[in-house]
Amino acid sequence: MSTAIHLARSGRDVVLLEAEEIGHGGSGRNAGHCTPTFIMLEPGDVKKKYGDPWGERILRLQADAAQLVFSLINRYDMDCEGQQNGYLQVAHTPAMEPTIRARCESYADLGKDVKLLGRDEVAAMTGSDKYFGGWLHPEGGHLNPLGYARGLARAAISEGARLHTRSRVTGIEGQTSGWRVKTAHGSVSADKVVIGTGAYTDDFWPRLKKSFVNLTVACFASEPLSGNVRQQVLPGNHHLVDTRKDPCLYKYNKEGRLVTSVFVESRRGRDGDYTKRLLSERMKWLHPQVGDLDWPYHWFGDLDMQPDTFPRLFELAPGVVASIGYSGRGVPTATAMGPVLADWACGVAAEDLSVPLQKPRTVPQGGWIVPRILLPLYRRHDRKLARRAGLEAPAF
Repeated sequence: MSTAIHLARSGRDVVLLEAEEIGHGGSGRNAGHCTPTFIMLEPGDVKKKYGDPWGERILRLQADAAQLVFSLINRYDMDCEGQQNGYLQVAHTPAMEPTIRARCESYADLGKDVKLLGRDEVAAMTGSDKYFGGWLHPEGGHLNPLGYARGLARAAISEGARLHTRSRVTGIEGQTSGWRVKTAHGSVSADKVVIGTGAYTDDFWPRLKKSFVNLTVACFASEPLSGNVRQQVLPGNHHLVDTRKDPCLYKYNKEGRLVTSVFVESRRGRDGDYTKRLLSERMKWLHPQVGDLDWPYHWFGDLDMQPDTFPRLFELAPGVVASIGYSGRGVPTATAMGPVLADWACGVAAEDLSVPLQKPRTVPQGGWIVPRILLPLYRRHDRKLARRAGLEAPAF
């Protein structure tokens, strides 16, 4: 939808085909974090991995992503609970303080007005004494993802794009000039085709769904917290992520509910009562002020994961690309890819794009399976760091 907006604004004739409804799946059913940083990669790693000029361009794309999100929200007056109050990352053990410091310095080097925080500052901003410093990226924020998706759709329509829901693509075939995109009820002829199906990719293009690994996320919303508690817990309405490899993250929605999420693995996420008990223990340990929380709402969404957690721009054929593999950064990064894909569709040369065009590749589906292998290893690593620091915490 970001691509459709940017293409339509440049005067192009744009048709968007949505298999279900706008915001279906993980696009509308995520926790609503808008974090303009990388997940597993540090800025220096990005430069080493992608080299010149791509490393610097990708860094800039991601670092500026939240600004683009909130500029679109403001430009089109989207009703999506958008709050650009900052991304707060906190160290869950003293051993993570050097990582936090280095990360803050890296984004400062990119020109961002970030702030390194001491333990007392973090305690005041979070209402918890369980953290050991942190850093604040003021451009980050949070939103209602379904409201944002629908806001993008309205924006695209207002710019002249045509959107068709319940129009699942069944195939894409070449024709004398350009491509024919087929659905069960009709087809579209186009000179350029952009595929943005993410974790919900099916068989319309051979083996594309094998270019990532699916990971399901379960999100939970608490009962509304009282005004008194909210003045103590995240009083600045930031969204918080800690430094665990299997992270703890939470924010408020407009009703004052705490919204958090977990990767689905074994009983966690699948067993609602068990997961709610874990979340209650976690929040009460972090924030005794909240008492015994109830979690009346929960929902699920799927992520399209890449090993290095940064999306791929695949050239599937002349005039057909797929942007896929957002790995939990769909809100900011997919939005930021919209102008890149619009540039490609308008004929900008591959060497001038912000992300390199690559040939499609298959990711082993049985090798680095995150839920079954990596998540238990991550939690073991997190517990090891906590034990070294003499900390006790509930099993997250």
